[in-house]
Amino acid sequence: MNSVASARTAARRGSFLVAALLAASLGVMPAAPMATASPAGGQSPETAADPLFGYYLAGRHAQQIRDFTAAAGWYEKAIAVDPESPELITRTFLMEACVGNFDRARVLAQQELKRDPTDAVAHLVLAVEQLRSGDTAGALKYAAALPSDGVHRFIAPFALAWTRMATGDLPGADTALQGLDKFKGFQPLKVFQLGLLYDFAGKTDIAQRYYGEALDGSEQLNWRLTDVIANFEERQGRRDHATALYQRFIQQNSGSDLGVAIAASRTPGPAQKVIRSATDGLAEAMFDLASVLNQAETIDLALLYNRFALALRPQFPLAQLLLADILSAQQKPQESLSVLREIPADSAYYWSARLRGAINLDTLERSDEALAQLKSMAAENPALIGAQVEQGDILRNKKRFAEAVVAYDEAIRRSAAAGLPERWSLFYDRGVSLERSGQWQRAEPDLLKALELKPDQPMVLNYLGYSWIDRGENLERGLKMIEKAVELRPEDGYIVDSLGWAHYRMGDYPGAVRQLEKAIELVPEDPTINDHLGDAYWQTGRLVEARYQWRRALQLGPQENDIKPIQTKLEHGLNLSATPARGG
Repeated sequence: MNSVASARTAARRGSFLVAALLAASLGVMPAAPMATASPAGGQSPETAADPLFGYYLAGRHAQQIRDFTAAAGWYEKAIAVDPESPELITRTFLMEACVGNFDRARVLAQQELKRDPTDAVAHLVLAVEQLRSGDTAGALKYAAALPSDGVHRFIAPFALAWTRMATGDLPGADTALQGLDKFKGFQPLKVFQLGLLYDFAGKTDIAQRYYGEALDGSEQLNWRLTDVIANFEERQGRRDHATALYQRFIQQNSGSDLGVAIAASRTPGPAQKVIRSATDGLAEAMFDLASVLNQAETIDLALLYNRFALALRPQFPLAQLLLADILSAQQKPQESLSVLREIPADSAYYWSARLRGAINLDTLERSDEALAQLKSMAAENPALIGAQVEQGDILRNKKRFAEAVVAYDEAIRRSAAAGLPERWSLFYDRGVSLERSGQWQRAEPDLLKALELKPDQPMVLNYLGYSWIDRGENLERGLKMIEKAVELRPEDGYIVDSLGWAHYRMGDYPGAVRQLEKAIELVPEDPTINDHLGDAYWQTGRLVEARYQWRRALQLGPQENDIKPIQTKLEHGLNLSATPARGG
């Protein structure tokens, strides 16, 4: 075998080891490398396999960076070349499910089950399809075959409960949900689902008991629990109970725009049930599960399960908002924006969709469009503050601090006028904007107010403590506050940088070096921290290391107004009369 062929063979072997690790994040282990038929016409096997292998590698790379739409497209190209490959069937099927293409996933699911009869996603795809088509017995068959172990082990109790409910088997549905007992931390979700189950079945006394248990177990209300139980209370003729529940949510969630808007928009007429079919029930279960899993370590599973929720119930605004949030978290603002635009203007969630849409527009460098949309929204509804808050956040991130202050001023004014709970974050954000725009006399009271509302908030402790030290005021108290922030968030390199820079400003250069070296370990690619460490090295006589850090700071792309000062230090050393750049 020639050297090129040897390299290709080695790459092929290595690629499947990497693929195994990548696939594990979605609960799928790849099969052995796909076999390719010997080409006709005397071509070498390697040459004939190149297009297929290229499609596969492109799909695998897209999957690795969570561009599942592109991954599905590349795998479809590959499977068109080799439709019998078990590896390609598995990967194509999974990607099509992840992007919500269930028509295609349904076709591949049967093939996938031939390859792996225990594949949970394939069973769920077919259960969903049978439930949607009205074949309740077929849906139950696939739900009953879901595995009780593996990464998708949480699905089975939910799917079995609602497919049994579709056949009228309420006791069996209850029994299925009891299967959640073996999973730690699932008790609140189980109780909520039992409430939904008995509410749907018309057993209002039992539903009320479970809903009450769900409320008793929730120190901090989430929106879905609030809205579902308020809906139930209204249907039982207890409108005052529903009103109290909405107010509790608003108080606990700092005047949530969503809670305020929906509480204000309620009409006197009878409320409709949240769950009107077993299909709706399973959609709710998949959405609830996705919501629980919507965190960095399990975001791929959250995406997949939320796609199932939307396959079962396409007009499900909360699931659409969750999908948009997941896509935004995966750096797909355009896709997120497309999902948000599907929420109709008459939906109670349209306001939330527009707020998220503005954030996506800003991410897409369409900030003027985002700000115009937010300004229009602020004028539409003077009872809500979300549009002003988002305006302030965008302007602050653009370093338009004085304009950000105006937006935060209006948000705080409206909040106070409506008697809404004070938000520590609003006073903090306005305080930062005031300080950055040179208005310290107004900034300090805001930062102190934020600290009063949230005494152990690391960002507030860090910013106020550093501001005092930077101004030569309250030095000891400021240092203790930054040390407390580091204690609360020891892995935050920017807060550790603030502690190091505080030591520097107080003349403790060895202490500054110790902290700044820790900060560099945590955030090695930050130009400001590298610059700070260079200054500290210089002050302790480590001149060669200082220049190394300054060069590195320049290579990492500092702010434009920091470039010349760093270049000057490289040429002439540290100018002790110069004012160093602010850290943190």
